[in-house]
Amino acid sequence: MKKNNEILKVKNLNVEFPIFGGILQREVSHVHAVKDLSLSVCQGETIGIVGESGSGKSTLGKAILNVLKITAPDVRVTGEILLNDNGSYIDLLKLNRKEIIPYRPQIQMIFQDPFSSLNPRMIVQDIIKEPMDIHTNMNESEKNDKVRWLMEKVGLSGEQAMRYPHEFSGGQRQRIGIARSLATEPKIIIADEPVSALDVSIQAQVINLMMDLQDEFNLTILFIAHDLSVVNHISTEIAVMYLGEAVEYNKTEEIFSNPQHKYTKTLLAAIPQPNPLGREERIKKRKELDL
Repeated sequence: MKKNNEILKVKNLNVEFPIFGGILQREVSHVHAVKDLSLSVCQGETIGIVGESGSGKSTLGKAILNVLKITAPDVRVTGEILLNDNGSYIDLLKLNRKEIIPYRPQIQMIFQDPFSSLNPRMIVQDIIKEPMDIHTNMNESEKNDKVRWLMEKVGLSGEQAMRYPHEFSGGQRQRIGIARSLATEPKIIIADEPVSALDVSIQAQVINLMMDLQDEFNLTILFIAHDLSVVNHISTEIAVMYLGEAVEYNKTEEIFSNPQHKYTKTLLAAIPQPNPLGREERIKKRKELDL
């Protein structure tokens, strides 16, 4: 799918995790987490990445950030992840940990669990300020002012910056995570199931907040989720992943109105319906679509 104003291109991405066994701990097999995946992302749009658990969604996000080797040194990653840096494309996969530092501020992540993603020993001000300590030359006063400004942007008060994470609810913690992701003024946000751990009533608030921030800061978002109804609300395009492959990639309205792949049809049939009428027909349809 050729586009204009591309900010990120993923070309033929493959991610394999080796499995070691035996006395000598030799490689006996491997898990092919992402298979020959290609995406094209434009500035200011939201790409929804959907699929069941184990389909490779989070692995794709970590591969784009180029952090997989930190947690799994033996992982094999091939292909290209091209970031548009002022008109020239930089292949992030070719950069080592030191070389990629100048590009880290441009891509940030919002994590799935708002409880484990914030350091419980740090006050919120220091949590949000940490990316600025690493990637900016701002003085302490400027950083503290920006922390309070960011907290107000995500619906919290500046005075709450002196509190610890345990003093906040789950929804408030996720807002803190969003504020931290914006600290370096990124171009791209990778949101790894950012609302799956939240109550349904809070999910809508966080989703609407992300959409407002996207409009204000012209953010590009890769929204990873398994809930198609949430993805439908926020995404301009959707990539459906199954066993590491993008089996369908199209505009959101096309995915929902005219799905092409059997797995996409199965996911759509599994969306809960508030209307109890026609329940037997829906169950029959799901059985017909079983993979």
